[in-house]
Amino acid sequence: MYMDAVVIAGVGTVLLMVGFMAAVGYFVMRDARHKAVKATDRKTHSH
Repeated sequence: MYMDAVVIAGVGTVLLMVGFMAAVGYFVMRDARHKAVKATDRKTHSH
């Protein structure tokens, strides 16, 4: 396969974008789960 500097830069850019989106998705899911636990905690202790 022909590997030019532009091809390597393009592949690197795509990998960085995919990694960034995966990290954002991970933090969003973790935060949503954390808030869901707090919401249920608040409901059970609001007597």
